[in-house]
Parts: sequence; structure tokens; C-alpha cells
Amino acid sequence: MPNHILIPVALDHENLAGQKLEIARRLLADGGRTTLVTVLEEIPGFVTEFVTVKQANHLSESVKAKLRDIAADAPDISIDVISGKAGVRIPEYAKNAGADLIIVGSQKPGATGYFLGSTAARIARRAECAVYIHR
Repeated sequence: MPNHILIPVALDHENLAGQKLEIARRLLADGGRTTLVTVLEEIPGFVTEFVTVKQANHLSESVKAKLRDIAADAPDISIDVISGKAGVRIPEYAKNAGADLIIVGSQKPGATGYFLGSTAARIARRAECAVYIHR
């Protein structure tokens, strides 16, 4: 049973977070912990010229508030917001945090997913720990 489960929460699929937390609760070892993490894509340099607020300030705090709502003040759930490409940063984060398992959501694949690859597929290819893909 995993001692540390990482659950990526995509802003456009946050409704899956509750289902992924239920799975984590069934799989988590006694005394284990869960981390909810959202990855924010960085704003390209040429766009920052037209933006009047700093990249990480307002959005990061708003996302953290959503993650706190999902965690419902559970003492064994921590939250974090990081930046970069989700398919790369989530496996890196899992390795650095010592996660045993990543529970990631996935859409049913279509032709586009096969040719371009989905975030779940990228995480599964790069992760050094087990990956549970929930549909």
C-alpha cells in the first residue's frame, strides 16, 4: 500500500478530484498522506509584456483555495501549486516528494489523443512510481 499518493488536479477537470480522493483513501497505507497538486502553465515571455499583474499571484491563491476546498481540511492531505508543463512537472514532483503512486484522471482517448498524447500518458511514461489512471 502506498504511503504517499500524489493527485494532480486539472483546473478544467476538478470535478474528478473527489473520485480520485476516494480511490486514494482505499489504497493509502495507515498513516500515509496525500498531496493535491495543480500545475499552472507558464505565460510565454511575449505575453507578459501585455499583462499588468504578475503570473503567479492571483491565480495561484485562487487555485490553492479550490484545492483546500477539495481537501476539506483533512489533516493527511497537503496542497501545492507549481508551474510548467503538467506531463513533465508531475513526475518530477512525485519523485522529489517521494510519492509511491500518482492517481491521474484521463478522458477516453480519441484519435487526437493517440497522435498528440495526453497528459496522463505523458505522466505514465515519465513517472518513476506507479500511476493509476482513472477514467
